[in-house]
Amino acid sequence: MAAGAPAASYGSDDHGLICGWHFRPGRPATAVDSASAAVALLAAFEAAGGMADSQPGGSDAAGGRPDGADVTGFLWLHFNLSHAGAEPWMRAHTGLEENFFDELHSGSRTTRIERDGERLFGVMNDVVFDFAFDAGDVATLWLSLGPRLFVSARRHPLRAIDRLRMAVRHGAAPASTVELLDHLLHDQADELQAIVRQVVERADLMEDDLLAGRHERHLPELPRLRRLMARLQRLLAPEPSALMRMLARPPAWVAPDDIAQLQAATEDFALVLRDIAGVQERIKLMQDEASARMAEESNRTLFTLTLVTVLALPINLVSGMFGMNVGGIPLGENDHGFWIMAAIIGALTGAIAWVVASRLRRRG
Repeated sequence: MAAGAPAASYGSDDHGLICGWHFRPGRPATAVDSASAAVALLAAFEAAGGMADSQPGGSDAAGGRPDGADVTGFLWLHFNLSHAGAEPWMRAHTGLEENFFDELHSGSRTTRIERDGERLFGVMNDVVFDFAFDAGDVATLWLSLGPRLFVSARRHPLRAIDRLRMAVRHGAAPASTVELLDHLLHDQADELQAIVRQVVERADLMEDDLLAGRHERHLPELPRLRRLMARLQRLLAPEPSALMRMLARPPAWVAPDDIAQLQAATEDFALVLRDIAGVQERIKLMQDEASARMAEESNRTLFTLTLVTVLALPINLVSGMFGMNVGGIPLGENDHGFWIMAAIIGALTGAIAWVVASRLRRRG
């Protein structure tokens, strides 16, 4: 991207292309730095034998094109859907089915990878780049891949896809589009595992404070972490079963080694989901313990207030009676009337205190 690009590009070019890479067998990945270069490569791929039914690096592309364009391998294009020009460009040049664009606007956000004709369609949920441990910091990535073209699109910067982009920039060179998908799945599992570890570390600190009686400061944070774990589990839970259904009937161009790699990716997700469920249960127990302690403190406060009210009953009763402006008030003319009434009130208060104390001793 040129240094003078307008801010409205949102990190992409004028057509919403964030990055593009051309992968060729035995060679480092080559960056596709503009939409026009991507159009030229897509046209060369199409002329070399089509985008959906030819194997990357096969005999139809081994010798290149007469015009000198190298059409071996496959192409990865990553788009920013927040850019107004991204979707029209994808419709015009990538040859994706209409189902893909329908899913961008009205499809389910649950994580899944399924077969779409002779291509694979995927929906992945990942945390945003500026993740702040909030349940709303989860966004969606849409994928469509065939033997020669891998298309990814998102509306918000995501960690896993950016991690994949940096890995390719530093030399990672998948041999196929499915291997690139497998790399992305492992990156997402690693990111989620890192989030789980951070939540566990935070839960350890909160548990120590809870056992030490300093639970008030964590009461707002516990529900927030629990909602985050529940959202991650809900969005990721369908992933293993959906992927296994696809692996049972994969397209013909998916190699057996790629199927084995995707099956390993499902095991990684299963482990992450198990860890998320364990952390969620632990946070739930901490919430219950904190609520129990708060209820106990409330009961103690209420008991103290009730005890003070009972002990103050004699003085309130006597002062109410003697405060009436009627005739015949006892000891009204006695020089020692005040001290006599104070002694009576003290005796009644002491008797009530003795009764309450004896009952508390019996209960203890």
